[in-house]
Formats: sequence, C-alpha cells, structure tokens
Amino acid sequence: MRWVMGILALSACSAIAAGSQVGPSVVPPISLTTWAPGVRGIPTRTVVCATVNAATYGNGRDEASAGIQAAINACREGQVVRLSAGTFTVNNYILINKGITLRGAGQRTTILQKTNQRDEQEQILIVGPSRWPHLDETTAVNLTAEAFQGALSVTVQNDAGFAPGQFVKLDEDDYTTATWMPSPARIEGYSLDVLATDRVVWPIRNPGQRGDLPLPGGLSWHSRPGRPLSEIKEVTAVSGNTVTFSTPIHITYTTAKAGQLVRYTGADSVHVRYAGVEDMTLTGGSDGNLSFSSAAYSWAKNIECTQYGNPCVDITHSFRLEIRDSIIHRTIHPYPGGAGYAISLQQGTSEVLIENNIIVEANKLIVARSAGAGSVVGYNYMDNAIIGNYPGWMEVGLNASHMVGSHHVLFEGNLSFNYDSDDTWGGSLAMTVFRNHLTGHRRDYPNEDNVRAVGLMFGSWWHTFTGNVLGEPGRMDGWIYEDPGDGTYGHSTSKWGQRFTIWKLGYAPGAWSQGPDPKVRSTVVREGNFDYLTNTVKWDHAPRELPQSLYLTEKPAFFGDRPWPWVDPTGTTKVWTLPARVRYDSQLPSSPRRPRIVP
Repeated sequence: MRWVMGILALSACSAIAAGSQVGPSVVPPISLTTWAPGVRGIPTRTVVCATVNAATYGNGRDEASAGIQAAINACREGQVVRLSAGTFTVNNYILINKGITLRGAGQRTTILQKTNQRDEQEQILIVGPSRWPHLDETTAVNLTAEAFQGALSVTVQNDAGFAPGQFVKLDEDDYTTATWMPSPARIEGYSLDVLATDRVVWPIRNPGQRGDLPLPGGLSWHSRPGRPLSEIKEVTAVSGNTVTFSTPIHITYTTAKAGQLVRYTGADSVHVRYAGVEDMTLTGGSDGNLSFSSAAYSWAKNIECTQYGNPCVDITHSFRLEIRDSIIHRTIHPYPGGAGYAISLQQGTSEVLIENNIIVEANKLIVARSAGAGSVVGYNYMDNAIIGNYPGWMEVGLNASHMVGSHHVLFEGNLSFNYDSDDTWGGSLAMTVFRNHLTGHRRDYPNEDNVRAVGLMFGSWWHTFTGNVLGEPGRMDGWIYEDPGDGTYGHSTSKWGQRFTIWKLGYAPGAWSQGPDPKVRSTVVREGNFDYLTNTVKWDHAPRELPQSLYLTEKPAFFGDRPWPWVDPTGTTKVWTLPARVRYDSQLPSSPRRPRIVP
C-alpha cells in the first residue's frame, strides 16, 4: 500500500489520476524525498508463548512487573506474550528487548498502570536493548565526499567496523561551522545577531538573551553535541570505503561541516527489531508510558496512552517504527517544558509512520527534536493542545519542531487546528504539509491569543503547503488572510496584530516587535490551498491536478467506504470524513476531558 519509489515517480502510480504532475513548483527539490516509512507490514503473530493473567496479581492489587518480564524473557522471537483482561500494576518498567509482541485484550480491557508516579521517574514499557541506548563515539568517521540527498551510499575515511545489518547515524556539525546572522530589525531600532548556518538557526543570540540555548549542555540535548541535522540509516552493504543504505539519504551532508557516520555498539545500544505493543491501555507513567529506545521495525498498535508525565510515547535513536490506530491523550502536566507532550521524536529517529491516531489533550501534541527525517504523520485527529494556566493561547498543532535540525517530515490528511514550526529551541526545515484540514479552532478550549491556521516561526525554512483546506465555514468573522508583520495590524510595541489570521509567517513570539524572518517568506511554497475566508484556491504557480497522496498508492483500508482523499481543496466538497475523528466522537466524551494536574 505504501509508495516505495519516492514522490518523483508519482505520475506513474496507477492510484494517481492521469496527467498528475509533481514538480518543484509543488514540492521544491530541497523538500523532495522518499516517504516510505514504518514497518511495511506489521506481522500478525499467532504463536502464544505465555499468557499472564491479571487475577494472578489481584487484578491490580499486587505488583506484576516481574511476572510479565519473566514471560517476555522466556519468549522466543516472533511469538506473543498475551496479557489477559484486567489491570496490571507495573511500578518497575518492563523491557521488551527482543522481537516479540506484547498483546492485551484491547484498550481499556487490559490496563497496565503505574501507581508510584510521584516517587519513581520511569516508563511503563521500554522497547529496546536498554533504557539508555547511545552511540559509540569512538566509531565516528568522517565523510570524504558529500552525502547527497537522494543517494543510497556514502564514502568514509575508513570502513572499520561497518557491516550489513547495522544501524548508524549520519550527521554533520552545524555549530562550530555556524556564523552570526542579523535578525530582522525591531521597533526599538535595533536587531540581534543569531547563530546560523545556511540551513540551521540556533536559539543563540548576540548579545545573549533570556531563553537562549544553554551552552554547552544544550548542544547535546537531543543529538550529538552540535550535530542536530541527522538521520538514522540501515547498512545493507560495505565495499571498501563505501557504505550503502537501505533507504535514500533525506538531506545533503557535507564535508565542509564535518559530516560523519557513527555506529551503535554494545549490548545496551544495538537496535531491537520487530517488537510490538498491541491492544492495551497504559496509564500513569512518570517518564512517559511507552519508550522506543534504539528500536527498528517495531510498533504500537491499538493502544491507549493516558495520564502521563513526559512524552507519552517517546521515540529515540530509532528507525522505521509505526504508531497506529491508537488514542494518546490526557497529560497530567499540560505546561511547556517537556513533561506534557504526547509524542516525541529525538536523537535522529527517522522514517516513522504515525497514522490513524487520536492525539488530544496535551501541551504539545507532537514534537520532533533533531529528528524525523523521512517520517510521515498521516490521517490523525490532533486537537486540544493547551497551556494549563493560559488556556486561551493557541499552541502549535501539527509540527515537527521544538529543537533545531528536524527535517523532511510529511504531514498528510490530518485534521488539526493549525500547523506551526516553533522557534523555542530552533525551527525545522524542509517540511511538507499536504491535504490537511487546518481549522484555526481548537474544539474545546477558547481560541483567543496567537490564533492562526498556519504559522511558521523564525528560522523555519523551506516549508511546502499543498492542497490544504484552511479555516471552517461560517466561523471566519474577524479573520484576516495574512499578517505581514510590518505593523499593518500591529501597534506601537508590536509589528504583529492580535487578529485571527490564516497565515502568520516568520514571526517570533518572544519578540513581537521584530519583523518577519525574510527567509521564511522567501522559501515557503503555497500551492492549491483553499481557505474559507476568501473561499478561493490560491496557487504560487499555475494550477495543476493534485496527486491523491505523497506516500500511498491506494486508499487506506481504515477509510472503508468513506471518500478518499478526504481533503479536496479543488473539489465541490472540500472536506469529507476523517475516520480518526469519527472514533474520537464515539470513544471519548463530547465535553473536554480536563487533565488531572499533579501539584
């Protein structure tokens, strides 16, 4: 079902109408990549090696971690550890360190709960070789030639230790190679310098400002020190000093920026393959509920993830994972700072598929921190992001940002209140936003401050918006099409107005007196987007027929008999029905489920 030849070949796909064209004016070359993420067929395993019964542990009364862990340890690769209906108390994290499936009896039927949330900062489940996998820095070798976007191999100084089947990280130094760049002028009559390369803008200013990235520690928060532009690759062949990968490189890495390849070694860091978590509820994790840590071709399917601190699903150092058909909601900490995010990608994690999920009631619904290359966020219902003590502020909705260096994520077919790329710790680059409905309204919270359907903050370059529907019919009173950030809608201390706006490009919410980032404006591409304010479809170039998908060759099975694509900006009916929204309406109450906030 998934397109594995890249979007350059879309016109040849039988699922695409004859005459469809995908070219640089729709998705520019810097943003073009191959989107073929995920497991590519989650295995249906039938051999049950062990069944663990909730009744054995008093249906939640007694600690069950050791019993579940023993069953996993005794299970062979490719088999299933089955959890009965009922509640399991899991106050010591469970490690799935082999290719087995941990399967419950269904969401809210099998419940894994953590009851010592205040006392112990741990996850409920970890999929990976250990809780803290890491790269082996002693294996880093320099590239001897450019690793070009779209290529399948790199050349390195020496091939010592590289072998087929390994997972490696490809990255470059965008810190010591950065220079000072002036930011746009402010109303006060001055500008600051920011540290940047041609593609990466660091949240480091001269003179220094409150909120700057702390040095040197911040340089290694989510990547190797100073190397946020990165991706995980799978080695398929080594010939001399040439290392070949299973999938194309998503962005060019240069020798001028000391591009390197580095390995994962040791029992605590080598990737676990084909491990799955299915059909259960996870609740109460204090370091998130589910962590994929150095995992590959692994998945979470039909889970509920709720009542968590730190990212509910955290994905780090990982490759080709799949999060699907699930509900992720109700953080206990709906505030900025990292403890209230629903899904997090970090440490170069690449080619993840996040599809057909409900993701609601979090501070940020998804973040990508120096990660995300080749990933797809597709056909999810994502709503009700909130700051607990400032509910009128509209948070970011769809995004793959929140730390410098994230690149080449496709957002397709989602329903959310907005798309934005935030500049808190540096913006993202080369993202594609295709056939989404971005309403400009959160469903259950007041929409009062920084309300926009699409935003791009300072340093978010080369974003492409194609075939989206923006706003909602009958709800556009008081809106403007675009705030230019030149004072037109501002006032004496702000170049930006308080009006609700379809497009808000190049702004910095920490510096409202600063004009828009000119590179955000010059690199954004907008093709075939319809908005309910002007009731028109607007093109940067000549109109053309839009492809049905940028990563699928046929209608997804979960749409059933509903129309697909469900977002059609050039059609008579602009939006049809998203299955994940139907599930939300049937499975969760119509009133907002306010987070249970731990004091």
